[in-house]
Amino acid sequence: MKIAFFGSQPYDRRFFDEALPSQPDAAGIELIYHSALLEQETVVLAQGADAVCVFVNDVLDAPVLEALHGYGVRAILLRCAGYNNLDLDAAKRLGFFVARVPAYSPEAVAEHTLALVQTLNRHTHRAYARVREGNFALDGLLGSTLHGKTVGIVGLGKIGLATARIFKGFGCRVLGHDPYPAPAFDGLGTLAELPQLLAESDIVSLHCPLMDSTRHMIGADTLPLMKTGAMLVNTSRGGLIDTGAVIDALKSRQLGSLAIDVYEQESSLFFQDRSSDIIDDDIFQRLMTFPNVLVTGHQGFFTIEALREIAAITYHNLDCYRQGKVCGNSVLTD
Repeated sequence: MKIAFFGSQPYDRRFFDEALPSQPDAAGIELIYHSALLEQETVVLAQGADAVCVFVNDVLDAPVLEALHGYGVRAILLRCAGYNNLDLDAAKRLGFFVARVPAYSPEAVAEHTLALVQTLNRHTHRAYARVREGNFALDGLLGSTLHGKTVGIVGLGKIGLATARIFKGFGCRVLGHDPYPAPAFDGLGTLAELPQLLAESDIVSLHCPLMDSTRHMIGADTLPLMKTGAMLVNTSRGGLIDTGAVIDALKSRQLGSLAIDVYEQESSLFFQDRSSDIIDDDIFQRLMTFPNVLVTGHQGFFTIEALREIAAITYHNLDCYRQGKVCGNSVLTD
């Protein structure tokens, strides 16, 4: 069986290659790595493959799915949790097997969330640069204590719960919002409707999936509800925030600071070296001019433990497909 990887990076190859020998019938599995993202212009690379393995920025719309089906591909392995890039109706109509990795080291993203918060709060990125130049002045580095602050967690899945546990450990008051709150949140914080959470939180951290109901959930209508000077953190999906509206809120000082590990138009930027290129995304470039904005390139998941888990679960999903077994990680429901 041939599996074509799209958007693959050296670390994907390392961890999938390392895990392959321990898989059932490993000799019958061939991994083909493509660095290009899957889209209409590159789908031809899937010719001859039985399955494709894709990540968050690959395109799985109806035309791409139809092309994959025409090339004989019957299984789509998502090496990520989200599937907002997949046309579910088309995938079901064409009879694809589609499975994801629903959770891989939730603590990795939760810990990265804390790292972003404390970097912005205590200005450690600026302090690092200063000290290397022999500047030990403290002007401009004043932060605040996390203990006693109110942190609002929007989305109480595994990552949201892990984030809540971390901030509770710092002595923060934790508010949580989720249409289907997990019982595990009991004892970690207090449930709140979104307007209350936004109004009372010093830090708002987003951990929900991207759907029609959550797209631009933080935008022109909701930003004014936030406590003046609050910090907004997004380590989930870029489309959860309206970047243009966030820029306006930063300019007006309504929003105190912003930390993002995801960006709505990240597919042309992240997971590649653009340091020698002219970046023509004016919105992103404007965002980068603010001293109170911190951006990382979708690295929240990027730990050894998470990458091992991604490979292991993806291979498990593949085995379910090959054996015709029910897969608990299937995206498509009857």
